[in-house]
Amino acid sequence: MQERHFDSQNAGYVQALYEEFARNPEAVSEEWRQFFSLGPRAAQDAGLIVPESLPGNGRTARIRARSDNAPSAVSARLTAARVETEAVRRLLPVVAKATSFVQAYRDHGHQLSQIDPLGSLPPGHPQLDPSFFGTSLEELRELPASLVMDGVGDESLANALERLRRAYCGPIGYEFEHLEDPAVVRWLWEQVESGIHARPIDAGDQVRLLHRLTEVESLEQFIHKSYVGQKRFSIEGTDMMVPMLELALEVAAAGGGERAVLGMAHRGRLNVLAHVVGVAYEDILREFEGIEAKGAFTVEGTGDVKYHHGAERERTLSDGSTIRVTLAPNPSHLEFVNPVVQGIARAFQYRGDTRDAERDTAVVVPILIHGDAAFAGEGVVAETLNLGRLKGYTTGGTIHVIVNNQIGFTTLPEDGRSTRYASDLAKGFSFPIIHVNADDVEACLTAVRLAMAYRAAYHDDVVIDLVGYRRYGHNEGDEPTYTQPLESRRITDHPTVRTIYADKLVRAGVLSMKDVQATAARVSVRLRAAQDTVRSEPQAPRDAIDDANLGPPRGAVPQIPFDVLREVNALATATPVGFKPNPKLKRWLSRRAGEFGLTSALDWGHAESLAFGSLLLEGIPVRLTGQDSQRGTFSHRHLMLHDSETGRQHIPLARCGAARFTVHNSPLSEMAVLGFEYGYSVASNKNLVLWEAQFGDFANAAQVSIDQFVSSGWEKWGQISTLAMLLPHGYEGQGPEHSSGRLERFLQLCAEDNIRVAFPSTPAQYYHLLRRQAHVRPKRPLVLMTPKGLLRHPRCSSSVSDLVEGSFRPVLDDPSGIDPRAVTRLLLCSGKLYFDLEGSEARKGLADMALVRLEELYPFPAAELAEVLVRYSSLRDVVWVQEEPRNMGALSYIGPRLRAIVPRKTRLSHVARPERASPAEGKYIDHIVEQARVIRESLRAGPS
Repeated sequence: MQERHFDSQNAGYVQALYEEFARNPEAVSEEWRQFFSLGPRAAQDAGLIVPESLPGNGRTARIRARSDNAPSAVSARLTAARVETEAVRRLLPVVAKATSFVQAYRDHGHQLSQIDPLGSLPPGHPQLDPSFFGTSLEELRELPASLVMDGVGDESLANALERLRRAYCGPIGYEFEHLEDPAVVRWLWEQVESGIHARPIDAGDQVRLLHRLTEVESLEQFIHKSYVGQKRFSIEGTDMMVPMLELALEVAAAGGGERAVLGMAHRGRLNVLAHVVGVAYEDILREFEGIEAKGAFTVEGTGDVKYHHGAERERTLSDGSTIRVTLAPNPSHLEFVNPVVQGIARAFQYRGDTRDAERDTAVVVPILIHGDAAFAGEGVVAETLNLGRLKGYTTGGTIHVIVNNQIGFTTLPEDGRSTRYASDLAKGFSFPIIHVNADDVEACLTAVRLAMAYRAAYHDDVVIDLVGYRRYGHNEGDEPTYTQPLESRRITDHPTVRTIYADKLVRAGVLSMKDVQATAARVSVRLRAAQDTVRSEPQAPRDAIDDANLGPPRGAVPQIPFDVLREVNALATATPVGFKPNPKLKRWLSRRAGEFGLTSALDWGHAESLAFGSLLLEGIPVRLTGQDSQRGTFSHRHLMLHDSETGRQHIPLARCGAARFTVHNSPLSEMAVLGFEYGYSVASNKNLVLWEAQFGDFANAAQVSIDQFVSSGWEKWGQISTLAMLLPHGYEGQGPEHSSGRLERFLQLCAEDNIRVAFPSTPAQYYHLLRRQAHVRPKRPLVLMTPKGLLRHPRCSSSVSDLVEGSFRPVLDDPSGIDPRAVTRLLLCSGKLYFDLEGSEARKGLADMALVRLEELYPFPAAELAEVLVRYSSLRDVVWVQEEPRNMGALSYIGPRLRAIVPRKTRLSHVARPERASPAEGKYIDHIVEQARVIRESLRAGPS
């Protein structure tokens, strides 16, 4: 059997060179050109596939043609060729081994890299020893590098291997082997091996960098000594994070960046606020002194602990340019700020609100700072990474920095993840990973330069794993020696990065030790002066918000004339010439586009479309996302149409007015997508931003985002969101997981005008709520319980005149025309249940009973409801009716509020399902029985 001299490690590389030679001999190096010119036989002997067009084939033919005229000369040349071929054949195995060894550096060099500042030994990899390939460094040194690598000129392989060792096995370790695109991998190899990003720092920059490291360390130590036992979540051990972030800002601004949006948990946050964002020391020290917050941390609500706050400042850079830096606030729920930052960044990337406005990803750079244990452990990280390349969510690449303390609280890496590196999750998304030693100042800056260059070139995410340590416990009141005594001892004995760098500069003659000490003294004086200033400030009284005095949202909602709605309807149902929607949808569109008058009946989706279109004509952008939201979970919306023959897509509302309209099907994620839309709404409060759950109960998969951001972001951080959440809700026999949007949970979160919760029962009410959300002040999130079975219900319809002439009404009185003086029993309910009660046979003929709908639950419409109750002067019973179990729904929220309004002489009671652990029955027949009981008990005479 013929021996192959190239194996699976390198055959593809040599084959590619060979085929390039076949097309253009000058395209390959001289050494390879000499080998390939020997003819196809040598190539075949080496195991290569010979193209028919190879010049060597023609060369052999020409030799044979001349052999008749000059047999002796041809014979001599063939003999020489055979001798040379034998020499090359002897060389080929060495070339193959060298090629494999070079590739091993690129693929596995990170496993020999010196990335741990505490000096743990790298694991190594068998392929990083030449003996793995049956060779030695002595044998390989004899080869020219150009036989193995491109672009190396006359460099010897010995020199090339040493250069590769320094590049891939030094203080930076690179992981690119998991990337799918070979062109991207080759680009990364070239960037690393050329050393283009490992540029030297001049003396002036070295002095400035030491000064910053001194400020970073001094702030932590000043707080540590001045406020003993107070939590600060020190940055010490990964101090270089601050200069790295500053360099990222410099590079971003040089590339046209106008803003950077940062997200991080609490470790190192105070230092980032001070030295990256630019928050004054005084603002930070007030938090430790317990003085009323001023400046960066001033909010109207309860506020938050110091290491959760965000801030925004204009930052002046070293070249005099500026960039706006936003650090998003974040709770203790690690990593949940990630999608929020992505949403903020995407909103800021738009150059305007019109549909033609450019979204420039270079203008805004998102930077996420992760903890090592949290990056591996929190599922929201994976959900957020998955958004990175989706057209509805991409931000043109995020810089991820893992602040790797090599511990999570008290849990060691081997107990906290199943992979070698904290960053391994990113491999599944094919993002480059750069590991760097946090004690090597210049290597850290090199990592940032490469990461920023990659984002600029490929508009994609990149991960920097900043490997350091944690000098103290999880917080400064924690004792690390209880659980990690050996590691704690090593850290205590280990010099800080400032000390290491200062010693380096003193040895190099850049500074004297006296200069180093003077810098530290100046920083200390500045910190003491800030503390003195804060302690001399008088305390200011704080006004509390009285929930009882809350009123309805303020601001006029413009009414839309009929002619404008007719125009919107025409645009919303139009399709391009030749566009062929599904035949069923074509009939559906024709019905909507048909005769459109004031008396025309509208279903839920039709009213929604008119609300969106009217806002777009007013210049208000609309963004809707969610699982299957383009069509609608229940096939009621169809905001995006598909040509039934070509698959071409068309969004009719996208051409309605000049404002931008976007509707995206989201990935199968609630937590990250809801967080993203929350962030988007924070950054673009002019927009109407909506997130729709596939079923309302699926919102519980986003509970952290709801609890920590949507419901409390304003109270804790002054963060204003306009997000509207659409949660399909209603008991229709679809089981425990498809009935309840968990209304009770949202009502439990309501206080201090933080959110608005509504349960509209008609398309007109929904239309007016959407328009109100876009127009009124103050801006707040809106929670909307939306229907499923009512989407096409014949009695759940509104006329066009209801849109033109009406407005949203928090309370809907009984529309039947019943004599209010004859009513002794009033049923109060919300949503779909009204139609079950109103349409029941038992309801007919009950002239002493009225049905009143509560359409807005928070803020509670006490005045409007009281005004309705006054009309019923003969009332003996008021009954709250709900489909949900007694321990769910609105009952526990609404009971005390009704008691405050309903006269004491009037009996107040309720009808509901029994208390249950599960929201609804699992079997349809059980649902029918229980629903019938609720209706029957509600309508019977006398107290419930």
